[in-house]
Amino acid sequence: MNSEVLIKGLDYLFPNARCELNYSKDYELLIATVLSAQCTDKRVNLVTKELFKYSLEELKDASLKEIEDIIRPCGSFTKKASYIKGIATRLIEDYKGKVPNNREYLESLPGVGRKTCNVVLSNLFHVPAIAVDTHVYRVSLRLGFSKPNDSVLTVEKKLMKRLPKESWSRLHHQLVLFGRYKCKAIKPECKDCPFIKYCNYVKNN
Repeated sequence: MNSEVLIKGLDYLFPNARCELNYSKDYELLIATVLSAQCTDKRVNLVTKELFKYSLEELKDASLKEIEDIIRPCGSFTKKASYIKGIATRLIEDYKGKVPNNREYLESLPGVGRKTCNVVLSNLFHVPAIAVDTHVYRVSLRLGFSKPNDSVLTVEKKLMKRLPKESWSRLHHQLVLFGRYKCKAIKPECKDCPFIKYCNYVKNN
């Protein structure tokens, strides 16, 4: 399948795709994305509704237990509480509480990897980026943009090579939503899918 077919189909299915994590401040998106690891955006949004009642300064000074009690439904809450406290501390000490447009710095923060960094840079600073989460990884494999043994970074590089740079950020959100709501891991909704004739899942099942 060529990129034009993918873009046309995704624009039809999800013309107004956007990040589904709720946030009103730059650091809130960063923290919410860290919490979203191995957790649904829907659950993260329920948790952050309470968590974001606290300022960044208050999160820095909060005990780990206080944070753990709030974020427990997100899973891996012990590690994630430590990440949140560490992120709050670093941002306040290094950038007066602001999230910088600086990939190297962001990836040095606790719990922040390339995927999280791509989400933040794309949404906050409009940096062209493709964040490969579990949905994007699955869709890329099913539609033949990647191979079964590819690493997450390899998938990202392959998508970047095949897709127009000016569309990376929009396509990232569309691929996430396509994987989340239609091309699901279990019982994908193949009916009326614009990519059905290109799909490896359909061919193999």
